[in-house]
Amino acid sequence: MSFDRKKESGLAPTVVSAETMLGAIEALGIVPFFENAIPGYSIEEMTARDYWFDSQENLSRTPWDWKIPVIQSGDIAYGKFLWGGKAAFATVQWYAELMNWRRSQPKFAPTEEQRRVLALMEEQGSISIRDIRKLLDIKKSAADALMTRLQMQCRVVTGDITRVYRGPDLHYNGWQVSSFCSPEALFCVEALPGPGGFPFGEARTLEVDHSPAESWERLVAHVRDLMPDASEKLIFKMLQ
Repeated sequence: MSFDRKKESGLAPTVVSAETMLGAIEALGIVPFFENAIPGYSIEEMTARDYWFDSQENLSRTPWDWKIPVIQSGDIAYGKFLWGGKAAFATVQWYAELMNWRRSQPKFAPTEEQRRVLALMEEQGSISIRDIRKLLDIKKSAADALMTRLQMQCRVVTGDITRVYRGPDLHYNGWQVSSFCSPEALFCVEALPGPGGFPFGEARTLEVDHSPAESWERLVAHVRDLMPDASEKLIFKMLQ
C-alpha cells in the first residue's frame, strides 16, 4: 500500500475499515494513533472524518474499534510507546528495532516495583490493570501510569482487547478491557514440524543482529523517509 502526500505534508486520509487500518500500519511500520506534533503522521489523520467521528450507534465503524482486530491479527504491536507514552502501532520488524534501543537505555530500566509486575506477568502469561492494583495496592491512575512506563520500556504490549457488553440487551457502548503481556510472549514463535519434516510456519523473533545504536539510526532514518518535512528534533522527541 502506498499513500499520496498532501500538498504540504503528511499522508492522505485513506483508513476506512479495519483492513485498511492494518494495511496502513504495515505500510508505515511504526505510526502514532493520534494526531501529534508531526503533521499527518497518525492513524487519526489518515482516517476519513466520517469514520473517526462516527456515532455511538456505529462504534464498529471507527478506528477505536478497528484496533481490536488489528491487535488480534498477531502481527502488530499496540501500546503507549511513542511521544513519551502515547498510543501507537508498529510491525514486529520495527517494534524489534525500538525494543533493541529502548532496553539498552538506563532510563528505561525497570524499578523494583515494576519488576514485581513483570514477574507476575511472566507467571500468569498476561495481566490486567486490576491485577496490578491488587498486587501493589494502588489506585487505577497509578496502575495506568506504571503500565505506561513499562510500555515505554518495550517490556509490555497490549496482548488483547475485549469489548464489554452491558445492560439487558447486552449493548456495546465502546467500553473495552485490555490485557497486557510481554512482546516475547506475543510475537516470538518457533517453526513447528510439518509433513515430511519441513517446518509448518516460520519462526519469528524480536532479536536483531545489530547494536542498539544502529537500531536508533534505522528508526530515525525510517521516520525521516516517511515524513521528510519533520525536523530531527521532533523525530527524536517522538522516539526517545
